[in-house]
Amino acid sequence: MSVGDWEVVGEDQLAYDGFLRVLVRRYRMPDGTVADWHLLDTPPSVTVLALTTDERVVLVEQYRPGPGKVVRSLPGGIIDAGEEPVEAAARELLEETGWAAGSVELVGTVEPLNATSSWYVTIARDCTLAGAQSLDELEDIAVVLTDLAGVRASLRDGSMGSLAQTYLALDHLGLLGG
Repeated sequence: MSVGDWEVVGEDQLAYDGFLRVLVRRYRMPDGTVADWHLLDTPPSVTVLALTTDERVVLVEQYRPGPGKVVRSLPGGIIDAGEEPVEAAARELLEETGWAAGSVELVGTVEPLNATSSWYVTIARDCTLAGAQSLDELEDIAVVLTDLAGVRASLRDGSMGSLAQTYLALDHLGLLGG
């Protein structure tokens, strides 16, 4: 059996427009079946695996409504119009944590299966504390410093968000072992 591309039929319809946008996109499948699919319509975003000069990792903890609890994750956020992922990574890191990156490298992209935009993954090196957080109105974020073993432990015990992005960054660094 072979799998083929699906054809988009018509224009996307807006199903919901709140904190998240949900689109309904109609497809014609290779066998002729027509079906509607709901997609999260989100702007592109970026996450940052930030390493301090002494090889600690800068993480954030914040309440997440989906799981209904405080979750530890990589800093990150929405890429503004006209902004490159590495620029957004440096900006989000500084805003959410107060830490400035010595350098930022784009290491990969995650293509979510139910969303319209990519999630970019970056690694920031030689990060230093540069000042206070500059949080958005609805952000309530605590900064946590840990070692790489602590990041891997959080991945294993389920307390880490941004799973795909964290694994991709650690894999790029060759740090998944141990």
